Amino acid sequence: MKRKPNFFLACLGLLLTITACQEFNELIPYPSKKKNFKPVVHEIVKGAALKGTNGVNFGPDGNLYIGSVNGQEIIVMNKQTGKILKQLGPEVGVTTPDDLAFGPDGSLYWTDIFTGEVGRRTPAGTVTKQFVAPGVNPITFSNDGRLIVGLCFLGDGLYELDPNLIAPPRQIIGSTPENPYPLGFLNGFDFGPDGFLYGPIFTAGLVVKVDIGSPGDLPSFNPYGDGTVQVISSGFTTPVAAKFNSSGVLHVLAQTGEVFKVNHLTGEKNLFVTLEPGLDNLAFDSNGKLFISNADFGTVVEILPSGQPRIISRGGMIGPMGLAVLPGANNKDALFVADLYRLRKYNGFTGKSEGIYKGDLLGGAGNLTTPFTLSADGDNLIVSSWFGAVVQIWNPQTDQVVQSFPMGAPIDAIRFKGDIAVSDLGLGGVVRASDHSMILPIDGVNVFAPGGLATDGETLWVADWGTGLVWEIGFDGDTPKPPTVVATGLANPEGLAWYSEGNLVVVESGASRLSRIDLSTGEVTKIVDGLKLSAPAVGLPAIPPTWWFDGVAVGQSGDVYVSGGGKNVIYRVSKY
Repeated sequence: MKRKPNFFLACLGLLLTITACQEFNELIPYPSKKKNFKPVVHEIVKGAALKGTNGVNFGPDGNLYIGSVNGQEIIVMNKQTGKILKQLGPEVGVTTPDDLAFGPDGSLYWTDIFTGEVGRRTPAGTVTKQFVAPGVNPITFSNDGRLIVGLCFLGDGLYELDPNLIAPPRQIIGSTPENPYPLGFLNGFDFGPDGFLYGPIFTAGLVVKVDIGSPGDLPSFNPYGDGTVQVISSGFTTPVAAKFNSSGVLHVLAQTGEVFKVNHLTGEKNLFVTLEPGLDNLAFDSNGKLFISNADFGTVVEILPSGQPRIISRGGMIGPMGLAVLPGANNKDALFVADLYRLRKYNGFTGKSEGIYKGDLLGGAGNLTTPFTLSADGDNLIVSSWFGAVVQIWNPQTDQVVQSFPMGAPIDAIRFKGDIAVSDLGLGGVVRASDHSMILPIDGVNVFAPGGLATDGETLWVADWGTGLVWEIGFDGDTPKPPTVVATGLANPEGLAWYSEGNLVVVESGASRLSRIDLSTGEVTKIVDGLKLSAPAVGLPAIPPTWWFDGVAVGQSGDVYVSGGGKNVIYRVSKY
């Protein structure tokens, strides 16, 4: 005999399901003809605990200090448990820390790669900063207390700094118009027992040693200033860091995941261990234990004596941004996520990973760029990257770039009227990818920072991050008509998508919510709030204000996906 369902228990189960999915404030009617439907929010993908891990070092307190460019913070972590003890961010002058070191007096030093500054925080908490050059990246102290920094990726060169950050930087190796990349990107480095500076040349697959000269030397006319560079080992694939342990053994990391032990006298190298690709830096604690960071996946591991990694901080997705949906197997959404160094594919219902594709940090010809935003384009995806200054059409079946469009600083891009409409801060507004012709210019009066784009095929909608407006642009054939404002009062709108039935959905990053725009009235209605979204760029005037873009996409069933960059999650908002 069947028992009738207990209505109270059924309701309680639904309530617990909603609560377990996410702690939200009031849930209001979702875009639907049935007004009684309310949204339920699922965290279908949970990423790394940290938003990427870069330079690592041990402090005088024995804790592990981790720089995170993406997270705009230095994390202080218990090396045994992975517990986060402290986070130093923009409130203390930390903006984009790529590498860090400790001075003889216990002061913490770090390099802010995007601003080009080196920061110092004394044991008493006093912070001072000095500008060197954009791209300042590796940093270390010599055994006799000399502070050395290098430029990598956004510049090239080698400098000696006053540890008090008062006297001007002394250039050891500098670029010239004739030779802008004299080193080829010298990355994470360390002084050897012989007093030379050892480090990897990222673009050449080499490990070199550098004579940094005497403190008072002046640059000569050779391309290496007063330093001389000697190759000691070769045959690496994108080597990123080199450090000595207490026994004087040089360890070299490659982004491919390989860790080598290198004889710094003969150049002989031996593969020590292979880890997940995306390695960034390494550090040895006072007991000689090796710890390694992974920029692409946000992982921190300890290498045990057996060679096996012990996870200190779990990795995964580090910066979910733009989203796009293509038809998947069994009528399920194939959800694609832009994740800075990777483009990821998930089952939109279960959140199960179905593919990971690597983006090229250096923007090699024909390679997938570092993805920031995505949109569907038939069987392909349109990928945009302000860091890579490019918009691409990419085929997920073949993992091949079909077409590339050089841009300025593209924020979002969608297929529109046989071309691609691009919101590009570098080119001054919303433009066509094919010829950069203007659709909606930034005038500094009405339009400031166009971001998310949406279309129904005939009309184009543009969200302005700076003003909180959404513009509607009709067309007479291919000619844009004067834009009109369709919605106002939005808090830093980023991701924008056509929902159908005369509605748009929009991510308001400044209010941590997903909202609906009724195009017939312009009314903005909250769908859900309390979302953990990415923070805006703080202390980075040369960076687009969207920083890590919070995207939105609509599935085949009407489910809405939102990237929660603040927590490294993907939300699926469903109607129940």
